[in-house]
Amino acid sequence: MTIHSTHPFADPHRDPFRALRGRLGGVVTLWTAGGGEDRAGLTVTSLMVVNGEPGRVLGLLDPDADLTLALEETQRGVVQLLRWRHRDLAEMFAGVAPAPGGVFRHGDFADGPAGPRLADAAGWVEVRLESAVDVGWSRLVTCVVEAVELAEGPEEDADALLVHRRGRYGRA
Repeated sequence: MTIHSTHPFADPHRDPFRALRGRLGGVVTLWTAGGGEDRAGLTVTSLMVVNGEPGRVLGLLDPDADLTLALEETQRGVVQLLRWRHRDLAEMFAGVAPAPGGVFRHGDFADGPAGPRLADAAGWVEVRLESAVDVGWSRLVTCVVEAVELAEGPEEDADALLVHRRGRYGRA
């Protein structure tokens, strides 16, 4: 039951560009870099894969995020495809949900040569940073693909890819 006929906190002057971005949506990825105590991660949906020899992954990252700093410092990272069952983990790495003990304690991560890898991710890509430039309020990173691994097996609901569209999670 509610006393409001509309959303009580809705912005009466919605930004049409932000609404467009929300309607595009995308697969939710987890970017990680660093190792040991210097691990960092960030939930990212603003990315694209570019075919070529070698292939590349382009991502729009928060320039102030620990992950961005770690990626620029180490020049290596891991991009993981998250599953439906990882939605709480995605919220933690996005910084919008609590992560008691730290975000890396809430998943099965193993340190690898390019950074921490989530054991049950739907797939992962090891990348090497090629360039980073500021674009709008983001940092556009261009990364060269060094290795790719995709999980095999049936894609049941719990294993479906996690997508984010219009502020909500869904299954792909």
